[in-house]
Amino acid sequence: MAEIIKTNGMRQSVQPANGTDFTLEEMQAIVGGDIELVFLNETEIMVVNEEGKINDLAYNLAATRIFKENHPSVSDYIVGDVLVCDNKQIK
Repeated sequence: MAEIIKTNGMRQSVQPANGTDFTLEEMQAIVGGDIELVFLNETEIMVVNEEGKINDLAYNLAATRIFKENHPSVSDYIVGDVLVCDNKQIK
């Protein structure tokens, strides 16, 4: 299951337009720019805006919590709207 997590905490289930995997354009539209892949674990990926911190995008508390659950020793945070999906949904 794929999910968009917005900076305001809102979560929205989403499916790729073709039913199997997200296109680059779909992912860019969700995060509002160029993408960066953050591997959460063996099966899940978080797609974030590559320049989110440079562009001063809003802090995403819900996405940061997910990131820290998977990478507790990393002192980083997530900004902007993100896509969390199964790694098989990105080619």
